[in-house]
Amino acid sequence: MGYGQLQSIHVHPVKAFRGTAHPEAVVEPWGLAGDRRWMLIDDGGKVVTQRQQPRLALAAAELLPGGGVRLSAPGMDALTVPVPRAVGSMPVEIFRDKVEAALADGDTAHAWCSTYLGVDARLVYMADPATSRPVDPEYALPGETVSFADGYPLLLTGTASLDALNSLIAQGDHAHEGPLPMNRFRPNVVVSGTAAWAEDDWSRISIGEVTFRAPKKCGRCVVTTTDQSTAERGREPLLTLGRHRRLGGKLLFGQNLVPLSRGTIRVGDPVTILG
Repeated sequence: MGYGQLQSIHVHPVKAFRGTAHPEAVVEPWGLAGDRRWMLIDDGGKVVTQRQQPRLALAAAELLPGGGVRLSAPGMDALTVPVPRAVGSMPVEIFRDKVEAALADGDTAHAWCSTYLGVDARLVYMADPATSRPVDPEYALPGETVSFADGYPLLLTGTASLDALNSLIAQGDHAHEGPLPMNRFRPNVVVSGTAAWAEDDWSRISIGEVTFRAPKKCGRCVVTTTDQSTAERGREPLLTLGRHRRLGGKLLFGQNLVPLSRGTIRVGDPVTILG
């Protein structure tokens, strides 16, 4: 058993858009309430993220009561998008998963997103995360589902691990790119007061009143090389993770979480290591 503290909570209402910090959040079985229930798709129905469009880092989405979002981005007028009224849905593809999603009402949101990115892009909504998309069956328990997050309901990172990574970056060939802020890793929850890389070994934790299992460490992608304030790309942290944190072809930073109970988590909550 060990202890830490919940330092910050981050919700990303639209996948790949900038996240927002909150003092508390409701934990649902598929993730934080309002997190990644919206995403962009291309003209073939496939997900669009910062992997293809780093400029999404500069776009923001404010979660509104009832689940709608208010979109904003450089050079664009803000746009309020309500939850789709239509009952019907369409198949969309998010990585290896085929998921049912509802198109945003009308053409306004699609025109806004397409104009900002300069390519055809449509905004879709996950109406029922309880049944829409299962967690990776290789690591899931029966019935576990996830929103439009990359693979798991929540992502946890630790401040001590970021400090350790930044120390390694400072010793490398691209030291000028560091130190990196935590938003490069787009976590939902950030914990402090634990040892560097301690989260690697967790299998079950509690944050305040909510318990979680930790099915696997998080493999990182090119999005982490994108400066979230400028949308410019560099070499770090993947260069350093490749040298020091490579396992089975994956470059590791952070721990995925699946809720085992519902409840509300708050900044300052104790983080207890249960296994």
